[in-house]
Amino acid sequence: MKINIVKRDGRLEELCPAKTKKMVEFACRGLQGCDPIELELDAKIQFRDGMSTREIQKILIQTAIEKVITTQQDDYGNQIKTTYINWQYVASRLLCYDLYKEAAINRGYQHFGYGDYEALFEKLVEMNLYGSYLKEAYTKEEIKELAAYMKPERDELFNYEGVKLLADRYLVKGFNKEVLELPQERFLTIAMHLAIPEGNQKVHYAKAFYDLLSQLKMTVATPTLANAGTAFYQLSSCFISTVEDSLWSIYDVNQKFSQVSKHGGALGIYLGKVRALNSEIRGVKNSSGGIVPWIRLYNDTAVAVDQLGRRKGSASITLDVWHKDIYDFLDLKTNNGDDRRKAHDIFPAVSIPDLFMERLERRENWSLFDPYMVKKHMGYSLEDYYDEKDEKAFTKKYLECEANTILERITVPCLEIMKKIMISAVETGTPFIFFRDTVNRTNPNKHKGMIYASNLCHEIAQNMSASELVEEIVTTENGVKEVVTRVKAGDMVTCNLNSVNLGKVELEELKECIPLQIRMLDNVITLNQLPVKEAAITSDKYRAIGLGTSGYHHYLVNHNIMWESEEHLKVADELFEEIAYQAIKGSMELAKEKGAYEAFEGSDWQTGAYFEQRGYTSERWQQLKADVAKYGLRNGYIMAVAPTGSTSNIANTTAGIDPIFKKFFIEEKKGSFTPKTAPDLCQENFWLYKEAHHINQSWSIKACGIRQRHIDQAQSFNLYITPQISAKDILNMYIESWKNQIKTLYYVRNQSLETDECTSCSS
Repeated sequence: MKINIVKRDGRLEELCPAKTKKMVEFACRGLQGCDPIELELDAKIQFRDGMSTREIQKILIQTAIEKVITTQQDDYGNQIKTTYINWQYVASRLLCYDLYKEAAINRGYQHFGYGDYEALFEKLVEMNLYGSYLKEAYTKEEIKELAAYMKPERDELFNYEGVKLLADRYLVKGFNKEVLELPQERFLTIAMHLAIPEGNQKVHYAKAFYDLLSQLKMTVATPTLANAGTAFYQLSSCFISTVEDSLWSIYDVNQKFSQVSKHGGALGIYLGKVRALNSEIRGVKNSSGGIVPWIRLYNDTAVAVDQLGRRKGSASITLDVWHKDIYDFLDLKTNNGDDRRKAHDIFPAVSIPDLFMERLERRENWSLFDPYMVKKHMGYSLEDYYDEKDEKAFTKKYLECEANTILERITVPCLEIMKKIMISAVETGTPFIFFRDTVNRTNPNKHKGMIYASNLCHEIAQNMSASELVEEIVTTENGVKEVVTRVKAGDMVTCNLNSVNLGKVELEELKECIPLQIRMLDNVITLNQLPVKEAAITSDKYRAIGLGTSGYHHYLVNHNIMWESEEHLKVADELFEEIAYQAIKGSMELAKEKGAYEAFEGSDWQTGAYFEQRGYTSERWQQLKADVAKYGLRNGYIMAVAPTGSTSNIANTTAGIDPIFKKFFIEEKKGSFTPKTAPDLCQENFWLYKEAHHINQSWSIKACGIRQRHIDQAQSFNLYITPQISAKDILNMYIESWKNQIKTLYYVRNQSLETDECTSCSS
């Protein structure tokens, strides 16, 4: 009986098993332990008349991915799981072949593989899926040269999860979700876009940027990955806003949040200036509803503005630990209490000064104040002060508030507040923690402002301030009356991220990779289409960037280093000092070429205090310190380590600075099951990959503190706990983190809970 197969273009063709055999052989070629005959036999394809080639391909891909983790019985009847990671690459190749065939049909070419990039470029510009600015920036000859430089064979570097994630979320598709762009074309387009500011050198830098991206030596933030080269190119991951104690400011930030969320960003909001529950309004006592109604407003905006249905908006809200509403705040995400006082889609964060931690250690009391009443009776805002090493400005002001008997307060044991924090952390993973004095003491731009809070992923630490309404006036233009609003712009922070893939880059390669990554990030600032004007003003003022890392655990394993070892701590110090040196040097070289950031004069960079504070006394550091003073820095903030949750999967490495969650497991999403393993897992490195929940967290905290010395901003640093851990041990983790000068804590990841990762900051 003749069997006809339905081709992708709808044509019928007689079944030719040799074609399937050839494709399977091609997918297995060069991959140890991957026998094409074994794959064909295990697939058990039952060919039938009318079967589609898509269906055949899907069966082969699923069979290959299921072979990554297999269960066998040993001689004693025990179930033993075995991993064969090379089958991930077989599945990846098969999925790539699928994309190639779809692209060929949708783009109208006949051969297998990549089509004509120049033709795709013209088509996507015409469809308004690529921005016309690309066409204006590059000549046809330059596009042709860059198209010829593309390396389709680098698709073989992806594992299955990486190429699937890239295809599902980031490749530019048609209006009916049809495949148009292929992986190397996405990388080339990003590189071309980010090279535009380089003028006559743009083709050179586009090639250099493409090489880094396509060899998976770095990752860019998800908004850059998705939006670079497109018609609207919002390239920043996160934004941070400050709310003043006024109705105008509260709703102004809400409007900004909606615009940020619409274009794929997340928002960090500092709410510590807003008056507490039952505070005065215009002299009328017990009138204020406190902070919870406003948090619920932001919560509703996060749900409503859902980024074209791809995901909910996301916001972190920070409150000071001395704010009178701290108890309600800590109950926002818990399951107990009045649901009308909840905000389940918001991520709370607590700002903690040194004084609180000192009293916590001594088991002393703590006073909670209303910021409005502090300002009314004391004439200053307590949140505007922080403790330096010698000058304890916050402590002085806080003690003055405590000494003023007119000022109402609630006095509670520090330990009671900390228990509330820990209960919420165990139950929900939050609140995040922001050690405000540590952050501000090491702020290189303290001459221009203060840092009140961090972003959603808690790796950004930059000056921030609220915008102020100046006036609203009515004007007449050509007989038409207009309302004109004048606003004094505050510092609205943007985070512009990319990450070195330490899983694929060696220490000696950093001097080549990092200067290019700094240049790419600086070009993000030049090019960025920001949805909020204040963010554009702040971005131009500081030109702040966030160079981070992914693949940290991968790097340790590649160098045969156990996580729980003194060698780990030594390597952390050496590695991140080198990253810091190359990043600062790269920014200095850019300042020579393009000029220093606007607020450089008077900064710790310019005075040299930044280098002195960190004990950088070697000859090369002293030379760099002198060069920075002479030429300036291009970027006011330089390093920040993001979680890289999704982009590390694309780059086939471990996430951020985290240890692996599990050596291998089967992930279920939307009814499909995908086996996943640690990168390059094999018998030789199996025991080096110690899982996060089995690691003594003291080692992670020490390593984080060591890295922090070299990072001008912060790190998305998680603590991992199990249901068996005691409350005392969790308390000691917080105290130890503070003592190790860690700036921020992200999630407390309870083994019995799953927490949502922010995809915006996945760099």
